[in-house]
Amino acid sequence: AFRRQMRFLKSRRYNVVSLETIAALIKDKKKIPPWTIAITMDDGYKDSYTYAFPILKKYNLPATIFVIVNEIGRPQGDRLDWSEIKEMQGSGIITVGSHCIGPEPLINLKSYQEIRYEIFESKKILEDRLGRRVNIFSYPEGRFNDKIKQLVVDAGYNLAVTTNPGKGFPNDDIFALKRLRISSTSDNLWVFWIETSGYYNFMREHRRKK
Repeated sequence: AFRRQMRFLKSRRYNVVSLETIAALIKDKKKIPPWTIAITMDDGYKDSYTYAFPILKKYNLPATIFVIVNEIGRPQGDRLDWSEIKEMQGSGIITVGSHCIGPEPLINLKSYQEIRYEIFESKKILEDRLGRRVNIFSYPEGRFNDKIKQLVVDAGYNLAVTTNPGKGFPNDDIFALKRLRISSTSDNLWVFWIETSGYYNFMREHRRKK
């Protein structure tokens, strides 16, 4: 399904760019070209390497992978290890971002110091191990508040992504970039087209509350 979706993006000439490219356009108040999208994957699952990575390389499509530091190379064998992350980063098409030290949503943590540690230390560890700046952050489960967002800014990230918090949140906040989850229903390329066109998100945000 993923191969068919990426082939669809390539054959239909979507403007697939990095998250940093989109953030730069928003920050500079430039018009984003039609059919522009960015591909992201959360958590650092092993199938990002075994399945997605070869397909992304084949079609030369950039993507960002957000890893949970404490789950890298865990014994269950279902997460990326450091060598795989380095190989993906070295390809030039994969950008590695932080998804915190652990998987717990930051909004659930009671201590300011705990939240700060998750945001700051995950960046430091990834940069030390990968030998490259880590500029992108993903809020666990897409959940955040103003205090959490400010800590992400203070840590030195250039942008951060959430899921889609809804119409009440601005579309031009580069530290709360909205994303659309591509679920199994998008195995159908008609559904995939609707979701990647932007119409689906517009309708979802503007539908009348019952």
